Amino acid sequence: MPKVGMEPVRKKALVDAALRAIGHHGSLSVTMSEIAREAGVSAALAHHYFGSKEHLLTETIRALLRQLKVDTVGALRAAKTPRQRLSAIIRVSFDADQFAPETVAAWLAFYVDAQRSEETRRLLVIYARRLDSNLLSALRALVGADDASRIAEGAAAMIDGLYIRQSLRSAPISTSASVALVEDYIEGQLAAAKAGNARE
Repeated sequence: MPKVGMEPVRKKALVDAALRAIGHHGSLSVTMSEIAREAGVSAALAHHYFGSKEHLLTETIRALLRQLKVDTVGALRAAKTPRQRLSAIIRVSFDADQFAPETVAAWLAFYVDAQRSEETRRLLVIYARRLDSNLLSALRALVGADDASRIAEGAAAMIDGLYIRQSLRSAPISTSASVALVEDYIEGQLAAAKAGNARE
């Protein structure tokens, strides 16, 4: 008979195992048996908790999004100014856990899956909207709405692009270097926007 309270523990173990398995494979072609073995449980138990591999993979991306949201909220609470809020968003995007090789591989695999899965696409759209919203909230306090929108779009594109670069194991980019690149972009764009506004 299963121990009371074990279900959430085993579900988390399976989600963590799915993340590792996807990272090792570099795709979503992992089987439920491989994920279960990675988690140290039976495939039957994995099916019992999630019903199918697709449901487990959906829960895995939800878990990534939940953790990213928790980390972002915590970082934003500690920031005192709009500029500090921008830096907090950038740092969280390249946090050690988010930038771990298996996590990067999982994000990329989910982006590929979004071409055929409406549910995966919907979840990734939520991520993109959250990132844009957080960037815009800070930027609007520093520059006009048009400049804020343009800078936010560029910063989001850089963050996603650096994730893609990180997946090229022959040319990995460190967390600090990634943060510095996006910070340099933000600083340059803010300076240009303020100079343009001063001329008007």
